[in-house]
Amino acid sequence: MIAVATFPIAITGVVPPLDVLMALMVSVALASSIRWVHDRILGGSEKLRAAGVALVVVVPMYLFGMGITRWAISGGIPWDAALAALLTVGCLASAYLRRHPGVIFASQLALWLSAVLTTASVPAMFALAVAAIQAILVSREQLSEQRMLEEQLQARERMQTRARDILADYEETRQGWFWETDRRSQLTYISAPAAKTLGSTPDKLIGSPLAGLFDLAHTGQEGERTLMFHLSVRSAFQELPVRAAVDGEERWWSVSGRPVYDDFDNFVGFRGSGTDLTEKKRSQEHASRLAHYDSLTGLANRFQMSQTLEKILTARQDHHRACSVMLLDLDRFKQVNDTMGHPAGDALLKQVAQRLKRSVGKMGQVGRLGGDEFEVILPGRVKRTALVDLAQDIIHSLSQPYSIDGQRVIIGASVGIAISPEDGSTSDELIRNVDLALYAAKDGGRGRYHFYAEDLHAEAEEKAQLEQDLRDAVVHRQFELYYQPFVSMQSETICGFEALLRWFHPEKGWIPPSRFVAIAEESGLIDEIGEWALRTACQDLARWPEDVRVAVNVSARQFANPQLPSVVSSAIRRAGVDPGRVELEITESVFLSDDEGTDAMFAALKRVGVRLALDDFGTGYSSLGYLKKAPFDKIKIDQSFVRGATEADSRNGAIIASITSLAHSLGMDTTAEGVETLDELDLVRMHGCSHVQGFIYERPIRAEDATQRLLTGLTAVAQGPRSTRAPRQTMLRKVVLDHQGTFYNGTIRNISLTGAQIEGLWNVPVGTIFQLHVSDGVVVTATARWSEEDRLGVEFAAPLKHDQSGRISAVQGRAPQPVAASGGAR
Repeated sequence: MIAVATFPIAITGVVPPLDVLMALMVSVALASSIRWVHDRILGGSEKLRAAGVALVVVVPMYLFGMGITRWAISGGIPWDAALAALLTVGCLASAYLRRHPGVIFASQLALWLSAVLTTASVPAMFALAVAAIQAILVSREQLSEQRMLEEQLQARERMQTRARDILADYEETRQGWFWETDRRSQLTYISAPAAKTLGSTPDKLIGSPLAGLFDLAHTGQEGERTLMFHLSVRSAFQELPVRAAVDGEERWWSVSGRPVYDDFDNFVGFRGSGTDLTEKKRSQEHASRLAHYDSLTGLANRFQMSQTLEKILTARQDHHRACSVMLLDLDRFKQVNDTMGHPAGDALLKQVAQRLKRSVGKMGQVGRLGGDEFEVILPGRVKRTALVDLAQDIIHSLSQPYSIDGQRVIIGASVGIAISPEDGSTSDELIRNVDLALYAAKDGGRGRYHFYAEDLHAEAEEKAQLEQDLRDAVVHRQFELYYQPFVSMQSETICGFEALLRWFHPEKGWIPPSRFVAIAEESGLIDEIGEWALRTACQDLARWPEDVRVAVNVSARQFANPQLPSVVSSAIRRAGVDPGRVELEITESVFLSDDEGTDAMFAALKRVGVRLALDDFGTGYSSLGYLKKAPFDKIKIDQSFVRGATEADSRNGAIIASITSLAHSLGMDTTAEGVETLDELDLVRMHGCSHVQGFIYERPIRAEDATQRLLTGLTAVAQGPRSTRAPRQTMLRKVVLDHQGTFYNGTIRNISLTGAQIEGLWNVPVGTIFQLHVSDGVVVTATARWSEEDRLGVEFAAPLKHDQSGRISAVQGRAPQPVAASGGAR
């Protein structure tokens, strides 16, 4: 405005009159203070704002218009210059006040009104009035539009403010965070919570690479490749899991982002968000662990072990498919679980898992399939001797005493072993075969290992059928009790009989107890069978003399039954016999749990009045501790100590002497079982056994025969050979016999160190010499000593040997492959 006001002076060189000059100077002064006044009245009342507008806009414009007009009237400047000055100032004012239509109208009105009033021109006044009316209408429209724009602007600002507040709250809750980069993938924005998590501030992170926020080296190749790929090709990505670059803590983020372009379609960077993925990832890892690992022991579960085995057996190269599988089953674990409770059983399983992992080490993977069943997978080709060493180490380790809730617990383990591809090339086949090997190990007496052999399939089918037949036998009462007397060494008279269970199958004939008692215990049938045997024995006892007792075997499962004292009392009461004439024979396995329930059961049975005998002493986990508190009346020395006791360098005699001396000190009787020769009888008598039971006096007889025997008197006379032959082991083992290049298939029925009974060859001449293939790589020279129909007895040219566990080592390996046609060349 100063330049416009001085413009006429510069053109004409004429100085205006004093009043005009004063009006122009005041106008310029007031207009120059518009910024200062604006800052002071901003935010004030409407009256204050109106006064400010009048002072710095309306009055200066009015004075300027009046001054220029009066200057032109006085002839100081031409009218065209005056009009140009008025138009120029009006345009400048409109441009400067463009956002305020009302103020523009007031400034223009003041400018031209002063000019019209100064000239006093009626036409000018009329034109000004028309222009004012039009200006009012236009101003109203502009005011309306401006008001609408202001409302929209305010609404947009409120929305932006609300959005900023929401985003700030969202960031502060640490549920998520935001980031932005430039075209070089360097940060231009990052949320404060994310920066704090990284141990930094947004200001320090601005300008650093986006990838520097993440620990891509530990994120995984897939996450690293995906993130860097998207950043390089400028493509959007969603919820990429990345590990945050946080020291000392494993924190995971889920990152999303999209490329940003300007109005000219130029790439300007990325913008995106992130959320904390740590808890979700931990939950996923926990769920994955539950799906692949046993929650109790921490070992791999059945699913994981199955996947591992399947992966090995389906390897692309044949030599990578070799592996060995061991299946383990804990012996007597169920008894611990039943007597001490499930928490104690769980604690025991944890300790078993720890010992098993220590034994296997880095050789393979250990898993728990469920219950008390464990599995070991050994990848690669492992020597058979190494498998034997590992199996023995596992059995030894798991058989050591455990401490559960302050109580001493002893269990055992049986191990089945199968090798791929020899014993199966598929997972199902290998597991089925190793399962058969485990059953064979358990059938062999538990605490053993057994390799899979083809003949185990037939044995498994036979066992399953035998269990079904046993159930039928319980229903149809096919059992019978036989009685074997035990004789006093002092008076050589019969003191009583041991009741022995016998089973006559309607089709298969007599089935020995060694084949069906274990099945009865596993199937739970032993409870019903044992109660029947007890009641029957008491009824037979009622017909015998008063000084004769009867001994009945009680299994560990029966002993754990709280109803046993009631069952015993009921059987005695119904038979009407003196409780002191009934003797219950209990094995050492009842002490495995070593808890208060065992002591309570002993006390309850003694209250009934029966005698208690410790059966098969020395064959289990013998402990002198329970002999101090268990109220036994007798200790029965197992026949395994009597067998071979008369042989040179045998220690069995010393063991028998120790047992009898211990029993005498504790006021207990002793019974030596399985005495069959006069030499054995002399030995047990010499070592102080109070009673003897065995074939040397009598074989087991029926109840009727026992009654008739007692009618002849109680005197017992020893009758039998002076010495005995080598002990034999019963089995069903496929073998191949080679006679001068001709091969025959056969089956060993029983075997000792010096000979065997073989089935499958008819009418073999006595003296025939065979090369007997007992196992792979084990060939024994044998001579036929007798033959009857399809059976023959052979004598080995050199005695076989026992292994460290007392088993015949020659029959521990894989059975030989049968010949295609018996009697042909191999």
